[in-house]
Amino acid sequence: MAVIRVQLPAHLRTLAGVGREVQVEVAGAVTQRTVLDALEQAYPMLEGTLRDHTTKLRRPFIRFFACEQDWSHHGLDDPLPGAVASGREPLLVVGAIAGG
Repeated sequence: MAVIRVQLPAHLRTLAGVGREVQVEVAGAVTQRTVLDALEQAYPMLEGTLRDHTTKLRRPFIRFFACEQDWSHHGLDDPLPGAVASGREPLLVVGAIAGG
């Protein structure tokens, strides 16, 4: 069982009633899918805010970063970097802003 650190943007912290960073436990491979599944299980009020209820795909204007790399377009089942899987680095959830 891996303990994964996840940093959330302010509006989702408020919704979940948590601080800047939460920890979730993931059994098996540490991927975006397994981390988001664990996050939604621990904080059900976040379900549907990060990814679509039906397709489970990332919502527009939500980005995922791991080890200073944008993981938003990686496959949901691609293993996250070892530093995230070991808990040394957090998975960052960032609310993207559109405009010009």
